Amino acid sequence: MSINVGINGFGRIGRLVMRAAQKNPNIKIVAVNDPFIPVEYMEYMYKYDTVHGRADSVVKANKEAGTITVGENEIKVFGEMDPSKIQWGSAGADYVVESTGVFTTTEKASAHMVGGAKKVVISAPSGDAPMFVMGVNQEKYESSMDVVSNASCTTNCLAPLAKVVNDEFGLKEGLMTTVHAVTATQQTVDGPSQKDWRGGRAACYNIIPSSTGAAKAVGKVIPALNGKLTGMSFRVPTANVSVVDLTCRLDKGAPYATICAAIKAASEGPMKGILGYTDEDVVSSDFISDTHSSIFDQKAGIALTDDFVKLVSWYDNEAGYSTRVLDLIAHMESQK
Repeated sequence: MSINVGINGFGRIGRLVMRAAQKNPNIKIVAVNDPFIPVEYMEYMYKYDTVHGRADSVVKANKEAGTITVGENEIKVFGEMDPSKIQWGSAGADYVVESTGVFTTTEKASAHMVGGAKKVVISAPSGDAPMFVMGVNQEKYESSMDVVSNASCTTNCLAPLAKVVNDEFGLKEGLMTTVHAVTATQQTVDGPSQKDWRGGRAACYNIIPSSTGAAKAVGKVIPALNGKLTGMSFRVPTANVSVVDLTCRLDKGAPYATICAAIKAASEGPMKGILGYTDEDVVSSDFISDTHSSIFDQKAGIALTDDFVKLVSWYDNEAGYSTRVLDLIAHMESQK
């Protein structure tokens, strides 16, 4: 029996979650809410995608009925600003993916339950909701948790890598840099950005240094690494796919080849499907639509000494992350 899911916010992650659901027989999208996107425009936005190409399924909007049909799946469309007014229950949605980027606290996200949702997964870091990264700490989930966070795309890339390294060699301390593709929060040309002046500069023409809490968040999902990692970001003019550079000092030194072997073993074993591994001469576009959370690049990393290494891992910050959102929902359902 499929798991009924609603999506709040039909932006990049909302649409990619819907696309991922079309490939997952255990997930059924039953409703979408977005007050800014009419149903006929939803059809267009879902059908065409600059990065990931045309949708595999036939898409058809019905303005009169307030629905959008993807393949054979009819989806109810709402247009509410206030999440407490969305009638998720009427559509049969048990889980809601909160992907607006606005309702990221437990209190705000809990408003979805007023309309009948039973569980909410926030597709962003949260200041107070329990945070989970599949392959790293999902076993900590308890059925009493109604609102959870799937962390960020960068944390989903870094945490599996950090877990393997820490489990096998001990991660003494580390600095992370993510070279990150542009996102919708950036400006196409120079514009106002009061909280982040550099972030207001033209995304297509600049490499933009930025802050990120992704590395520190690893300490929330792997308590043993709390206070041992921090990081920063460079936003670069590519549409999708980002890469993490983890420069770290190890407790137990090992040749770079041994470290790579441990990561490869994890990618073929307990983290299969979440952590990938490549030893080919790849570039960022080779990972478009890759559904792994993190793909370790054996040829890109380097070691100064046995206990001081730079590890490189790629991630499709849209498709990989969206797939994990549904994986987390499936895990939550299995724990009922």
